[in-house]
Amino acid sequence: MRVAISTSSFAQYGREPLDLLERAGADFILNPHGRKLTPDEVVELAAGCDGLVAGTEPLDRSVLSRLPNLKVLSRCGVGMDNVDLEAAEELGVLVRNTPLGPTRAVAELIVGLAMDLLRQVTRMDRELRAGVWKKRMGNLLQGKRVGIIGMGRIGVAVAELLTPFDVEIGYADPVSTVPGYTKMGMEELLPWADIVSLHCSRTGMDCALLDRQRLVSMKPGSWLINAGRGGLVDEEALYDLLSAGHLAGAAVDCFCEEPYQGRLRELDSVILTPHIGSYAREGRVRMEADAVSNLLEALEKTK
Repeated sequence: MRVAISTSSFAQYGREPLDLLERAGADFILNPHGRKLTPDEVVELAAGCDGLVAGTEPLDRSVLSRLPNLKVLSRCGVGMDNVDLEAAEELGVLVRNTPLGPTRAVAELIVGLAMDLLRQVTRMDRELRAGVWKKRMGNLLQGKRVGIIGMGRIGVAVAELLTPFDVEIGYADPVSTVPGYTKMGMEELLPWADIVSLHCSRTGMDCALLDRQRLVSMKPGSWLINAGRGGLVDEEALYDLLSAGHLAGAAVDCFCEEPYQGRLRELDSVILTPHIGSYAREGRVRMEADAVSNLLEALEKTK
């Protein structure tokens, strides 16, 4: 049994996932580049492999069709936007993901980003390091209206963590109904919320969920957080509305193109992080172990 692992930092924070592979007698190969792989690099890495523990690299039909020995693809993460599920099914490749591992890590990051935005901590840190001693007036989280777009596991976890702060929580989700929180449509939620946080998939979307029109509809002086998916927000429109002062600030962890090189880097009202939602040590180790366990279990079924 041969397994390729394409995620760039696999097992750097704990050997448990590698121990699982070794106990199962698997021969494994790690990503040698320390970064997100290109399609050709994925094919080169996984050539001849039965299983692939995958990250966010593109796994479309052109990649999967060049891996004839591949039986199982196990995503180390929740999102499946980078995987051509239709092609995988046609090619007989079983696909798994790890919905539980990153939940708490992402939810805690959202709360931290919300408080950072409201109190302008990162902005004042930048200024102080540049020799500017300026006390900026912030805002309390208490009493704010928080709009969550996508009320899956992470959305619910965010709502639960925020509840003790005495906030009002509304959500938009076409599928889920969660008791205890106010469900509303997108067009109602955006002008209602002081803080909007995105936790939904981009599957099947040809354009940004929050395009220019929807960003304009957000409450003046509100804040936006995207630690969900790259491509959910029209980044150029977001830049324009932040520059114009329509939005008070934004925190962005996921981008259309990564590494991100865009104009949002110019704005002091924006917190930018390099797609680190799941990057809490405890959550990361669990997610990697879950990915390996899912892989081994699925490979058993192919025998």
